[in-house]
Amino acid sequence: MSKILYVYRNPKDVMTSHFHFSKSLSVLEDSDNIEDFMERFLDGKVGGSLWFDHIRGWYEHRHDFNILFMMYEEMKKDLRSAVLQISSFFEKELSEEDMDAAVEQATFQNMASDPQINCDYILKDVVKTQVNERIFLRKGTPADWKRHLTVEQNEI
Repeated sequence: MSKILYVYRNPKDVMTSHFHFSKSLSVLEDSDNIEDFMERFLDGKVGGSLWFDHIRGWYEHRHDFNILFMMYEEMKKDLRSAVLQISSFFEKELSEEDMDAAVEQATFQNMASDPQINCDYILKDVVKTQVNERIFLRKGTPADWKRHLTVEQNEI
């Protein structure tokens, strides 16, 4: 039976990342402010449709497809444990050396600088302006939404 690893994030961070991503790309409709974008995000009127439907759809079938759900924020807190859990799920034993290498390669910094993982080179033709920052893998910081949302928006 096939196995699937599904990494999900706090929806507020998903929305914040999508807001910045859509502002950078000419092929996506952007919003001038996070408040307008939040309304569209919660209505499912952004690229990718309604986030809540997407994750619920996969979660409801977790037993049908043998899916391991992992929260990004938890992976960031303890990457070594996450790699161990993933290797166990896929029934792959890793030596201590391989474990160290996997953990190092899976850091956000290393993934963001790896052209095979970070798709900025694919997106260069649809960037709205010249930017010197990452587009596809922007920050990877859990709870970045706290810098963008008001208390009221957070409660919504």
